[in-house]
Amino acid sequence: MQIQHNISLKPYNTFGINVFAKLFASFNSIELLKEQIELKPRNIPLLILGGGSNVLFTQNFDGLVLKNELKGIELIHEDATHYYVKAAAGENWHQFVLHCIANNYAGVENLSLIPGSVGASPMQNIGAYGVEIKDVFYELEAFNIQDKCVVKFNTNQCEFGYRESVFKRNFKNQFIITSVTYKLKKQANFNITYGAIEQELAKMNIHELSIQAISNAVINIRSSKIPNPQEIGNAGSFFKNPTIPTTQLEILKNTFPTVPNYTTSNTTQVKIAAGWLIEHCGWKGYRKNDVGCYNKQALVLVNYGAATGKEIYDLSEEIIQSVQQKFGIDLEREVNIF
Repeated sequence: MQIQHNISLKPYNTFGINVFAKLFASFNSIELLKEQIELKPRNIPLLILGGGSNVLFTQNFDGLVLKNELKGIELIHEDATHYYVKAAAGENWHQFVLHCIANNYAGVENLSLIPGSVGASPMQNIGAYGVEIKDVFYELEAFNIQDKCVVKFNTNQCEFGYRESVFKRNFKNQFIITSVTYKLKKQANFNITYGAIEQELAKMNIHELSIQAISNAVINIRSSKIPNPQEIGNAGSFFKNPTIPTTQLEILKNTFPTVPNYTTSNTTQVKIAAGWLIEHCGWKGYRKNDVGCYNKQALVLVNYGAATGKEIYDLSEEIIQSVQQKFGIDLEREVNIF
């Protein structure tokens, strides 16, 4: 695809923000990606877009936007206990999950209906309902922008953290993820204790667990809480769940005994539900013109039609300040701001 000028990014971000890219192209092969990188003027920024589900544009992008359209899913290896499934970074994440379920590859069913692309999954270390990408990750391939070659990263090299990886920190803007290989179980290890999965399975009258049943339950729960971006612009969870010391939790419980909290790998820290904090600051269902805080899930900021990225960002800033004021807890945005 030729590089185009002054292209609207509205179709390429799930918030539906109408900003323009100075230069725009898409790539469906490593060779084409190399060509486009070489054609990019040196002094302008580069942005790789996958599903556009974790970005908020607050202004026009004065650089080159490359849309990742690398496709393909293949079983590359299997052993006694696992399938090793390689997916191109431009594949839709939820469609990849459905492919795994159809082939009885277990491990990603709890991550059903998360918007975005395969390439974003390790970059963000996406997670939901007690499962994160690091739990099913094997390796990835990424294009080194400087050296113009493809290199492999294993789990340790990715330095996964809560909704982050080395690609959001030390290697930010240095690599373009081209494929991800997942290590998926032959014998499912069902994870239904997190969130409302057990209750939803009971409501669905499920007596025999399967990865299909868990996926359907997660889809039902997510659909009831998060609007379809094609109907109401959003990027799913806008904020991360904050981590606080257990000592701070005990103090918090004196005033707010029902505050939802979750254990972490660090016994001195707990995770607090950001949606609960936001809701208890009175933001759930808030709307001003076309920007709002979704009435079914306070963690989701929405564009009801003609909101600007700046308006959504300003609302997020107000929410952060009010949570800090009421609870003494700092919220962090999960969405990338441009």
